[in-house]
This record gives sequence, structure tokens and C-alpha cells, in this order.
Amino acid sequence: MSNLQAFFAQNVEKVTIEEHVISKRFKDENGNPIPWKFGAIDGEVDAANRKASTKRMPVPGKKGLMMPEIDFELYSLKNAVATIKYPDLNNAELQSSYGVMGAEALLKKMLLPGELTEVKNITQKVNGFDVDMEELVEEAKN
Repeated sequence: MSNLQAFFAQNVEKVTIEEHVISKRFKDENGNPIPWKFGAIDGEVDAANRKASTKRMPVPGKKGLMMPEIDFELYSLKNAVATIKYPDLNNAELQSSYGVMGAEALLKKMLLPGELTEVKNITQKVNGFDVDMEELVEEAKN
């Protein structure tokens, strides 16, 4: 196989679904914590989430000049929702049980602040944002 063929879609290692217990408050019928499932998103979903989290804001002192400004809190929340494969945060019945509409609102309502931070950390890791370039170079050498 040529080096270029290693990049063909059919030859790329598939991204796996990771399971993490986010909270001991969500339990199965035996009292065991239920793990949440996370799977990486692609660049198109990331770009759409970034765009949906960006507003054009006026530049102070520059009449008529607008600059894009990203709401990083919203962006990370949208990426977290897209990365979570289980539970289904888009389920209307689940949203209704918490009295909210929308997956982002549900996630914020379901989790304690520390749990939400953990979800965001896992989201970063699953989507490759925690990989140091030096680590990749060393891995490639070995």
C-alpha cells in the first residue's frame, strides 16, 4: 500500500465510542452508575457549531466596523452535545422531564457544574484537542 492510500477513507482507523461515568446520580436498576457514550465529531459539525456560536460585534470607536466574536462557552456546549452519543439529549421526552427544550439546555439542567466541566474535558479529549504535537512526533518516530 502506498503512503497516500493510508489516507483513503476505507483505510483510516475508525473512531471508537468511549464510555465514561459522568455522575453517580444516574443509576441503572441495580444501583450501578450508568456510563455516558462519547464519539468524535467531524470537521463539518465542528465548523457548524463554531459558526452557530459566532456573532458579529461592533468594534468600539470604529463606526460601521464589525468583527466576529465567538462565544466559547456556547461553542464548547454545542460540541459536547454533538459528541455525546448516549443518552440521547435530543429526546423530547427526556427534555420534557427536566422542563427544558433543546439539547444544550438539557445538558446544563441535568448536570452539576463539575460534571458539566468533566463532560467538556472528555469532549476535548475525544475530539483530539488534548493531543500535544510533540507527542504525535514522538509517536510517529516509534
